[in-house]
Amino acid sequence: MVIGNLSGLGIKMEAFLVSTGIVALAEIGDKTQLLAFILAAKFRKPIPIVLGILVATIANHAFAGAIGAWITSLMTPETMRWVLGASFIAMAIWTLIPDKFDEDDAKLARYGVFGTTLIAFFLAEMGDKTQVATIALVAQYHAFFYVVAGTTLGMMIANIPAVLLGDKIAQRMPVRVVHAIAAAIFAIIGIASLLGAGKNFGF
Repeated sequence: MVIGNLSGLGIKMEAFLVSTGIVALAEIGDKTQLLAFILAAKFRKPIPIVLGILVATIANHAFAGAIGAWITSLMTPETMRWVLGASFIAMAIWTLIPDKFDEDDAKLARYGVFGTTLIAFFLAEMGDKTQVATIALVAQYHAFFYVVAGTTLGMMIANIPAVLLGDKIAQRMPVRVVHAIAAAIFAIIGIASLLGAGKNFGF
């Protein structure tokens, strides 16, 4: 019983750590990080911007996590294994494609700093790679809370420095290298899923 509990905790911690790391890496140079740079330069009020990013991320990723949990109930374990494997490999390719940012996403100033950040980030995250990654990770690990907590922390790790330091770090980040690392992690998870590693998570 104790061994089973420890094993379950280990999987949950792995879900948390993998989710944190992979989203923090994938978020570098992402359109939502570019949005953080623009909002920081526009408003120069870091605290409400950071709080807006946090609330928007929790709401968006909790929604994504719920979708991931729902998807697992619709497919057989074998089908889910192939879908997840293909999804993670597709995420690896997507991560290597540079994001384009539409500055209209930041033009919501009438809602105040917090409100503008909250709305802009929530909308920018819809269909974004980090939201899709959250769906896939919840489906992979069956650990809703730990994955959402991890992806949220990953977003904050990438975006808080963007808000606080802005252009001072924008030009110094090796975006291509970071994205290559994130893509490699996605690809490894995808290949492992296709080879049957998902059985360790209850598939």
